[in-house]
Amino acid sequence: MPRNPERRTQLADAGLAVLAEAGARGLTHRAVDAAAGLPAGTASNYFKTRDALLGALGERIFERLAPDEAVLAPLAAREPGLELMTDYVHYIVERLLGRPELTLALLELRLEAARRPGLHEILSRTLRQGFDADVAFNANAGLPGGAEEIRLLHFAIDGLVLDQLTPGTGRPYDVEAITARLVRRLTRED
Repeated sequence: MPRNPERRTQLADAGLAVLAEAGARGLTHRAVDAAAGLPAGTASNYFKTRDALLGALGERIFERLAPDEAVLAPLAAREPGLELMTDYVHYIVERLLGRPELTLALLELRLEAARRPGLHEILSRTLRQGFDADVAFNANAGLPGGAEEIRLLHFAIDGLVLDQLTPGTGRPYDVEAITARLVRRLTRED
């Protein structure tokens, strides 16, 4: 029987809500069915294994965190350089912090993938594709830095976001200013 893509999306969104609220331990096919308001067994018909469910949630997170073309268009029209790159990275941080439930769900998935080889494989593939797309975007836009700088920015932004969404350093700081400084430092412009 063909699967309904809208139902799959509904289940994935319900799964993300469960994951963000209850963590990986609370994520079950039954909990996803309940959160989606669907009959028991629906989620397991779409996602046969727990790894398949978790992997689908990882893919859905990236779909929901995708940039808005209305924001990207004016940025793309600007002259390439450090200022433009900084604005792109600010927009990434804004999206990650503006949707904390998605970002926390992604963190949960990454931790769960450390213990589940099947999920590790699925999520690693999704993360690699995202990284490769970021490197290609940076090169195509003529922005400073290459793959190594993008990797360092990923590491730095992951840490910044983790500090913002979980118990962090306990000292207030200006996220926008820190983001700009990270970009300058990691692209060797500071």
